[in-house]
Amino acid sequence: MKLFPLLAASALMAAAPAFAGDIEAGEKDFKKCKACHMVVSAEGEEIYKGGKTGPNLYGVIGRVAGSYDGYKYGKGLSAAQEEGFVWTEAELAEYVMDPKAYNENHGWPNQSKMSFKLKGGGEDVAAWLASVGPAAE
Repeated sequence: MKLFPLLAASALMAAAPAFAGDIEAGEKDFKKCKACHMVVSAEGEEIYKGGKTGPNLYGVIGRVAGSYDGYKYGKGLSAAQEEGFVWTEAELAEYVMDPKAYNENHGWPNQSKMSFKLKGGGEDVAAWLASVGPAAE
């Protein structure tokens, strides 16, 4: 058995990003989020029609948490905003699993306006949101 190809493959796998969601699955999973959230670009392009109970999620990846203009956040994400906490795909994927616990684990008030807990697919939804955000254009 040749060891070099095996070692090379292992090195490539180790170098791959630790976080990789499925964009296509994330678009499908976003259906669970659309009751409260929409995805509309700054130019008004409706990427995903949804509710207005929660903030517009266009550009959420890379945005300071709790900073969408015109939306009044709960105490947890307001504290995150004060700290300048920026959403990454990995952080958002963890947040949607249990928003109140996530806030508490970060030392922020466990109050969140988001009561929904995504049971699975958070990494996919985060990857999809990143793919349709301003950095992806």
